[in-house]
Amino acid sequence: MRRPAILASLSLCLCTLCTFAQASPAVSSDPRALALAQKSLVALTGGIPLVDVTLSGRVISILGSEREAGTGTFRARTAAESRIDIRLSKNTRSDVRNVSNGIPTGRWAKNAGPSSPYAQHNCWTDAVWFFPGLSSLTQTANPNFIFSYVGQEQHGGIPVQHIHVFRMVPGDTAGLRTSQHLSGMDFYLDVSSYLPLAISFQLHADNNMNTNLSTEIRFANYRPKNGFMVPLHFQQIVNGGVVLDATVTNVVANSGLLDSLFTLQ
Repeated sequence: MRRPAILASLSLCLCTLCTFAQASPAVSSDPRALALAQKSLVALTGGIPLVDVTLSGRVISILGSEREAGTGTFRARTAAESRIDIRLSKNTRSDVRNVSNGIPTGRWAKNAGPSSPYAQHNCWTDAVWFFPGLSSLTQTANPNFIFSYVGQEQHGGIPVQHIHVFRMVPGDTAGLRTSQHLSGMDFYLDVSSYLPLAISFQLHADNNMNTNLSTEIRFANYRPKNGFMVPLHFQQIVNGGVVLDATVTNVVANSGLLDSLFTLQ
């Protein structure tokens, strides 16, 4: 998915709005949603502390009529930092998410060229969208994350427990509308195993935070690896179409990933 450079005026406005000071939530989390998130995290990690993970494997990138196969490496450290490196037959791409001066940020680069910033309004959803064990499911003790229970339903023909999570965006005075609009994450947990089968959220046009790009990550083929449950297959779907299909062939956890990995020049 292409992410052109953000408009300078929009970036300045959002950075002014989104100082990452501790917020005082006007609402509290639903105990049912917290309990489900905690059960899901235990199912994913077995209660073992997880600091970082590296997934590598085969990928297929689909952008319009262009379909390229290659390899991908997906790295994450805690819930705040991620790096994705995709090497295709004709192109390469790197994406980094991190926190700078307390504000979530991101950058991307293509074909070893200079990097460009993400639109800041696209940095409030989970940095680690590709690995649920380091998603916002880990934030049940953080008062700036609000968990709500949506209910039991069908998702993709499978019974799931649906919970919604959003992060308080500091400076949001519009009745939490900005927070939910920019940071909302929906988790669909298998009713028996509590493993996430899908995560959905909204991305937005780089130059218009009110233009939604409906995004869903679907997980399959969970297997125990290094003591953790890892989805060995996941897809990124944008506006109903698959844009990335990944098959994981190698998993490394708690390897001590370096700070330098999570920066792009």
